[in-house]
Amino acid sequence: QRKRQVYESNLINNGLQLEATRSVLDEKLIFVKVHAPWEVLCTYAEVMHIKLPLQPNDLKTRDSAFNWFSRLFRVDENIIKPEQEFFTAPFQKEHLSNFYIQDKDTFFNPATRSRIVHFILSRVEYATKNNVKKFGINKLLDTGIYKAAFPLHDEAFKEHLSTDPDCPNERYLLYREWAHPKNIFKLQPLDFIRKYYGEKIGIYFAWLGFYTNMLIVAAVVGVGCFLYGCLTKDNCTWSQEVCDPSIGGKIIMCPQCDKVCTYWNLSITCESSKKLCIFDSFGTLVFAAFMGIWVTLFLEFWKRRQAELEYEWDTVEYLEQEEQVRPEYEARCTHVVMNEITQQEEHVPYTACGKCIRMTFCTSAVFFWILLIIASVIGIIVYRLSVFLAFSATLSQHISGTEAIRKYLTPQTATSVTASIISFIVIMVLNIIYEKVAILITDFELPRTQTDYENSLTTKMFLFQFVNYYSSCFYIAFFKGKFVGHPGNPVYWLGKYRNEECDPGGCLLELTTQLAIIVGGKAIWNNIQEVLLPWVKNLIGRYFAAARSEKVVPRWEQDYHLQPIGKLGLFYEYLEMVIQFGFVTLFVASFPLAPLLALINNMLEIRLDAWKLTTQFRRMVPQKAQDIGAWQPIMQGIAILAVVTNAMIIAFTSDMIPRLVYYWSFSVPPYGSHSSHTMKGYINSTLSVFNISDFKNASKPFSPWLGNQTTCRQVYRDLRYPPGHPHQYEHNIYYWHVIAAKLAFIIVMEHVIYFVKFIISYVIPDVSQKTKSKVKREKYLTQKLLHENDLKVVKKTMGKIADKIIKGDSTFRPKAE
Repeated sequence: QRKRQVYESNLINNGLQLEATRSVLDEKLIFVKVHAPWEVLCTYAEVMHIKLPLQPNDLKTRDSAFNWFSRLFRVDENIIKPEQEFFTAPFQKEHLSNFYIQDKDTFFNPATRSRIVHFILSRVEYATKNNVKKFGINKLLDTGIYKAAFPLHDEAFKEHLSTDPDCPNERYLLYREWAHPKNIFKLQPLDFIRKYYGEKIGIYFAWLGFYTNMLIVAAVVGVGCFLYGCLTKDNCTWSQEVCDPSIGGKIIMCPQCDKVCTYWNLSITCESSKKLCIFDSFGTLVFAAFMGIWVTLFLEFWKRRQAELEYEWDTVEYLEQEEQVRPEYEARCTHVVMNEITQQEEHVPYTACGKCIRMTFCTSAVFFWILLIIASVIGIIVYRLSVFLAFSATLSQHISGTEAIRKYLTPQTATSVTASIISFIVIMVLNIIYEKVAILITDFELPRTQTDYENSLTTKMFLFQFVNYYSSCFYIAFFKGKFVGHPGNPVYWLGKYRNEECDPGGCLLELTTQLAIIVGGKAIWNNIQEVLLPWVKNLIGRYFAAARSEKVVPRWEQDYHLQPIGKLGLFYEYLEMVIQFGFVTLFVASFPLAPLLALINNMLEIRLDAWKLTTQFRRMVPQKAQDIGAWQPIMQGIAILAVVTNAMIIAFTSDMIPRLVYYWSFSVPPYGSHSSHTMKGYINSTLSVFNISDFKNASKPFSPWLGNQTTCRQVYRDLRYPPGHPHQYEHNIYYWHVIAAKLAFIIVMEHVIYFVKFIISYVIPDVSQKTKSKVKREKYLTQKLLHENDLKVVKKTMGKIADKIIKGDSTFRPKAE
């Protein structure tokens, strides 16, 4: 109580007006309403270097050629009026008359008012202990001295209670024209969002909307490639050979595990080979190359759009002029150091040695958790290897079996699906744990500003999420089935578990399954976590509140019973979308429908996030943001890596290169027997032959051999010499041709796409000419209105002397010696 009294007394001394009101529903609860009068707003606007309007924008704008089309999807301008554009400058009280003030009540918009008040609340002292000042609303909230601190929403979101047309219920308008599902195909009112919630939330929704719009092109091309695969799958010669009873039905495959597995017919993989033809086609290659270029276009055009928003929302010089030190950082500033720039003493929270120790500890902790994720991935791999034995014994694959279920539920499929589900559960559990660990590490690191804090946390969380979400996909794409040896000499994991083998067509279909489960499961999980839980909590809260009282509940008490937004705000929304961006770009060669699924998800995500912020959560404290922060370089890194991963997926995971090598070189003499280039005989020539008498006792199958055949075929196309050859079971010439072709393909594809990306980045400027003109005009007006007016005041005061100084009168010039 004493700390509250001191704190509130200091708030009043700082010029704020306070009013205490007892709760309607709970007599023990007291609300303290805070109001900032005009003088306080002006004083702190100058302290915080807030840019405010000088005069309306007088530059002529030309309508875009697409304006008529985009107008169809815009919010009705009669409902939400477009924000007037102004030239702005950092506020100065002494130049108050130069600023565009028509109404003192509307000169500072609601977001700016809330930001100024929160700035004061975060820096007012409430106690002194051992000569160390304790201050800030955040610490008071952490210690439970206050239960909550938040700006108020406008009136109820479902009813337009305002009768003044010049002062509409902005929350109602946002709900009706932005958050409501009926607006799913409409453009977002970004300026209105920024006005109500601040620049930080505004730029998130601007980025998410821009990303979603760009996905439309990627989704159309992806669906086109998928349809191309569907239309050409019936002409897939190698799949026809697998399904042909006279070819695939007579090829006996070697067991895929030791002892308990049995021999099986190649024809039971008929259904999976048909599905594989859809994804493993020429269209996939075209789509992978297209996505490498698409991601560059997306990032470059977003830079231009971001530059426009930086100017329009007055965040161009925000980091240099306006961002304040975090209160948590200020409170720990006990060491004195010399500033190299100003040559003055300043206080910092730690010495150079202390900072080095902190960074070492934090880096070690991050790497420890990343290693823990890798350990969990290894655990999933061991599960796959061990459970495959159980499925092989249970799901009998005897060559004489005719059960229909075996066409769809093979041991490989059962292992892949269950492992993907377990992997998804492990990912989500580790997410919950690491989230708390990452926050603790970043708090210990003690970044100086909020931007530094969020960028540091972003880097830590994304490193973890990258390993957590993508490691299983990297394993399937680039490691599974690549190091298996051959039936007579298999390779073992940990000396015990025999390495997994892919289906005869490779691991591409399994990678597609893994992606579908993780992307789909993640979207469902996140929507439940983000939307359903807050809604249920608020529903329960309203039920108990209604049971306790039938009185009219005021606005501040209604807002108190909404869910708090959390300290990290939109961090998790960004993280969710950037992880999705990674799935859409890194592994798109195996799943061309990924952009379509992402587009559908994002169209819903925009409205769900809007609905959540408008109806289920307390109003966030508005914050400035110049850009999307550390997420921009992270996406640029993903874009560079995506070219490599997609080239390697096509080369090493898909079966495209071996098929092309066979078609052009090994189907005709001197290596083949066909008179013209063809895909006929591909299956028979690429499955290596193994003599069953060469099995070692440790891996020899228990099941009896049916028939009089003495050989079986290796599952994975390892391309080895047959038994009886001088170099039996060694790699043949076809294998080395394929390896050379794969490496050549990766080098050519990477260099071509990187070259095109470089040209696009060079051609598209980061800032448009229109925005450059606006920035120059604003600087000119700032100089003219603010600085030249100072000179006029001096001229008026000094009279004729100032006139002579300006004209350069010779009597005031230094005499020549």
